[in-house]
Amino acid sequence: MEISEAPKAWLLILYASLLFTVHTTDALSYDHSATIECLKEPLKPQYNGGIIVNPEFTYGLEGWSSFGGNGGKIMHKKSQDGNSFIVAHSRNQPYDTFSQKIFLHKESLYAFSAWIQVSQGKEPVTAVFKTVDGFTFAGSAVARSGCWSMLKGGLTVDSSGYAELYFQTNNTNVEIWVDNVSLQPFSKEQWRSHQVENIAKARKRDVKVHVTDSKGEVLHDAHIHFRPRQNKAGIPLGCVINNDILGNQAYQNWFKSRFSVTVFGNELKWYATERFQGQVNYTDPDAMLAFAKENNIKVRGHYIFWDDPAYQPKWVPALPPAELKDAAYKRLQSVVSKYSGQFIGWDVNNENLHFQFYEQMLGANASDVFFQMANQLDPATTMFMNEFNTLEWSGDTQASPAQYVAKIQEIRSFYQGPIGIGLESHFSAPNIPYVRASLDLLATAGVPIWLTELDVSVNNNTDQQALYLEQILREAYAHPAVEGIVLWAARTAQGCYRMCLTDENYNNNLNGAVVDKLIEEWKPKSSEGKLDSNGEFKTSLFHGDYDVTIDHPSMNSTLYRRFEVAAPEASTQNMEDTISPMVLHVQVDVK
Repeated sequence: MEISEAPKAWLLILYASLLFTVHTTDALSYDHSATIECLKEPLKPQYNGGIIVNPEFTYGLEGWSSFGGNGGKIMHKKSQDGNSFIVAHSRNQPYDTFSQKIFLHKESLYAFSAWIQVSQGKEPVTAVFKTVDGFTFAGSAVARSGCWSMLKGGLTVDSSGYAELYFQTNNTNVEIWVDNVSLQPFSKEQWRSHQVENIAKARKRDVKVHVTDSKGEVLHDAHIHFRPRQNKAGIPLGCVINNDILGNQAYQNWFKSRFSVTVFGNELKWYATERFQGQVNYTDPDAMLAFAKENNIKVRGHYIFWDDPAYQPKWVPALPPAELKDAAYKRLQSVVSKYSGQFIGWDVNNENLHFQFYEQMLGANASDVFFQMANQLDPATTMFMNEFNTLEWSGDTQASPAQYVAKIQEIRSFYQGPIGIGLESHFSAPNIPYVRASLDLLATAGVPIWLTELDVSVNNNTDQQALYLEQILREAYAHPAVEGIVLWAARTAQGCYRMCLTDENYNNNLNGAVVDKLIEEWKPKSSEGKLDSNGEFKTSLFHGDYDVTIDHPSMNSTLYRRFEVAAPEASTQNMEDTISPMVLHVQVDVK
């Protein structure tokens, strides 16, 4: 049987890609590149498409077939510039599109990306894998007419077997266009190697010390020692507290020995500080803030408002719009003025991607106004959005990374002060490749990213919960855009919300053991040695403050210095960037 030229070429490409995978997979780097811009033409597929057959549709519809079985049709098209892509049209169901069958392995982690467009307007489009165990969402993005948007995500599967990749959107009146699809498998060892590499670039820095004597001559063989000034993780790492910590010495001792940042669970929320209209009480948050200050623990302000109608003070929902506006402005003025300059960040209008209580009552720009007013009262403090499911669930199109960044851009068009991304991170079983891809996309906003309420909702204090917690913490810590992590694991007399770190006597459980292990791994370490013949000493250190001593028999006395290993000012979001070492020049007196 004769094979046509296009399939021949396709088979050669497929064979070459398989050979490439076999011989280079151990060295394969992860591609952090991402964009939220809508482009005239799509960028090339990441990893040359990975294991996707005909990823650029160079060979028409080879490798792709119609999906859905409800009369939808597919076709191959070319743009005026000659770019090939696939189109799903005449759709009757959200999933009437196109698909490709792929064999997925249980032990692999898959990075996914594609470029999407719709024929009119804008619609969220989701990439879905129909696996032997059900349906897995790889990610979603907002597709627009007239330009190409990047959909970046990822997945793992519970069982090895064939899966079907397809795309869907609820609006069946639009055509879905897709191009430059990529699915790249990584082994667990490769994935971990990416984390190690990123930590070396994003959390550590090369340091070079050059020492001369008072005559300008190099001093070799001197002993030098860097000692960290802190015994906690270099990145801000903390946990929520509640008023149970007040007067509880065991709780306080356990907490302050580990964490550098905290947040109050309920005590600062509007329904807690003003249970009855006009009767404001800050007794608990004042006492909790005093504890934090006494122990040099920074605090996030959670929150000014919550956009969910179910979590308003009981007297608020009955207010007409004019009275609600007055009450809201008084709340903002009261709480932000009182704690101005004392928090490292404010959650301004909690969960305003999922809920719109204030927008519906006060106008579509309510969040924008709240950000602006809060900044006027506390101009040096970063104002955060705070949202759930952006990392936790790849199927939530309301809070996808693309929707989150779009909301950030909307607020920034109105408000020019410092702004940050808060990710609640209430996980069940985590989709780790999706977490990494989502952080890549969120990083394009160029603002601080914090995981603000991290917990895992599987059976408490089990090996599975501890494993998931460690996976999430490692992934977040390794990403260069993440600037802080707060766990949501406060203990009360009744237990914990979804995850505990200790028993009732504040002895670590399995989850607490994971946290302590990672703190030990991530905290700054001592480094010592001797200057070489050029009077230099080179080392790599975690970011943080260090005491430096230099000693040599010819010196009049030991030299003491304090030295900060700082993160570079330039963005490290592009992991290909080369970070210059910090250089410490020292001149010492000799006998």
